[in-house]
Amino acid sequence: MRRLALLAVLFAAGSAFAQDEELSPLNGVGRISVEAGWRHSSNGTFYDSFYALPAYQGVQRSPESPGGPFLAGSFAYAVTDFIELGIDLFATGEQLQLTGAPTLTNITYGALVGVRFQTLLDILTPEGVVPFIGLQTGPTLAYSTAEGVGSRELFTQAWAGTVGATFRFSAQWGLTAEYRLAFARGQSVFNNKPEFKGLASYNAGGSWFALGVTYFFASDPIRPFSSTP
Repeated sequence: MRRLALLAVLFAAGSAFAQDEELSPLNGVGRISVEAGWRHSSNGTFYDSFYALPAYQGVQRSPESPGGPFLAGSFAYAVTDFIELGIDLFATGEQLQLTGAPTLTNITYGALVGVRFQTLLDILTPEGVVPFIGLQTGPTLAYSTAEGVGSRELFTQAWAGTVGATFRFSAQWGLTAEYRLAFARGQSVFNNKPEFKGLASYNAGGSWFALGVTYFFASDPIRPFSSTP
């Protein structure tokens, strides 16, 4: 009898331990992520256009920009274990060095609304890893300025694909690594001058690499149908 009682206690303790080890589900979880990183944009078309202008033909071509900083804040909510809706506020910029012309500073900022498809893998960290892939779009401002020339701002719509993963170290905190490939174009401030007529637009998107901290809110699943007691 004592052995049966002991086995029952051990079974109950084992069941409780297993329940404690279960990963927190994604459904109904809200999060805030703050990320920082680097942006790299290919501007070959813009450089080709610039050095094709009559005043700059034959001059030594300057190297393309190495990129610039990137910042983003994400606010999202998982409507199911596999689908998350969210909005990302972002800002990024870079400087383009051009032979015989003032340095061009380009800044891109705005908001991206989109959906991420995700899952939860019980690996690596105490609360598992959440890999995701998504599509985003939203209003974007492409701002261009150069000393002695002025500034120009273009309102446009950006599109971005995103892929990454969040490593959950607890039910509340995680580390997020994310890559976005963004598509957007801007008009440089040089386009305000008649001598730069025909100058191509520059790349206001590019590759955005970021690493950040994520805070998760307690699960609050959406229940469209509920039964009354």
